Amino acid sequence: MARYFREEDIDEYRECFYLYARSGSIHSVDQLTTIMRSLGMSPSIPEVSSYMAAKSGRIAFSDFLEIMHTHSKKEDVPNELLMAFRNYDTNKRGMIPARDLWNILAKWGEKLTPREVDQIFREANVNPNGMVRYEEFVRIVCSPAPDLY
Repeated sequence: MARYFREEDIDEYRECFYLYARSGSIHSVDQLTTIMRSLGMSPSIPEVSSYMAAKSGRIAFSDFLEIMHTHSKKEDVPNELLMAFRNYDTNKRGMIPARDLWNILAKWGEKLTPREVDQIFREANVNPNGMVRYEEFVRIVCSPAPDLY
């Protein structure tokens, strides 16, 4: 699996895996779902169930890396976000009002706190009273965070 992931990614996956799978393997759909979501994936319950079934209900770390590789090819978060923004942008101008984005982030789905939304806006240089070029916004929020050590 090293050919598919950077060493830092494998280290992060290992740390998260053993944080939740203290016995050295995953034994439930809930465990696998929690670990994958902790690592930024968004698997559906049927997807996770099929991963568990394919591994006979017990997933070792090497199996987990294989699952992460398989699932990462399925997910394309930036493209999914762009499609959602394009559906919201009825005028097809490539922009939406910042106040609408603020409300979406604070009131829909996995709600963010007003403080978290304000922080995202600061980091992405979004004027709360202006318009948001959503392609640029998606590029900024989906780019990897810099290492702080």
